[in-house]
Amino acid sequence: MDKWDIRFMELTEQVGTWASCLRRKVGAIVVKDNRVMTTGYNGAPAGIQSCIERGKCLRIEKNIESGTHAELCYAAHAEQNAIIQAAKYGVNIGGATLYCTHQPCVICAKMIINAGIERVVYKEGYPDEFSMELFREAGTKVEKFEE
Repeated sequence: MDKWDIRFMELTEQVGTWASCLRRKVGAIVVKDNRVMTTGYNGAPAGIQSCIERGKCLRIEKNIESGTHAELCYAAHAEQNAIIQAAKYGVNIGGATLYCTHQPCVICAKMIINAGIERVVYKEGYPDEFSMELFREAGTKVEKFEE
């Protein structure tokens, strides 16, 4: 990892502190040519109450295992929010690197691949081997962050 990877992962971790999830704080940033293009954190869509606002987590209430049934959550994932932000504001993220505090799930992996992001750097693992299979098949470079 070079100095830019370290700097961008530090920023990614800071963005993750903004998450409105009670279970896990995840941050993501999309970088192109050493410039931050977009940021994202896990949180409820605009106009929807977050778990923090509700004072409860649907996934904890229903005892949903990590890495399963991602659709049963009020929050959009950090990676999804970073990609959506790019689409909303017309930011070209093709060829970019996505830094994320956690390994992307399969749903995020599909979005990352289709967005044309070429490299993913993550810090913490996540129980979703299928996402890694898709990245390998698509030729997306994936690296676990090691200081």
